[in-house]
Amino acid sequence: MKQSEIKQASTAELQEQLAESTKAYTDLKMAHAISPLENPIQLRTQRRSIARIATELTKREVQ
Repeated sequence: MKQSEIKQASTAELQEQLAESTKAYTDLKMAHAISPLENPIQLRTQRRSIARIATELTKREVQ
């Protein structure tokens, strides 16, 4: 998810997306532990996406 998309989304949508992304990341990690992923860069991409969403949610809580 791009930063511009994250800024436009509502807080509820971001919380839902964070839960989905976290579950997807966990599933990818488990799959990678069992047998190597075809594209291990997916792990990094998913992790960074989670961080972007979490950062935006924290920013909104502070304001």
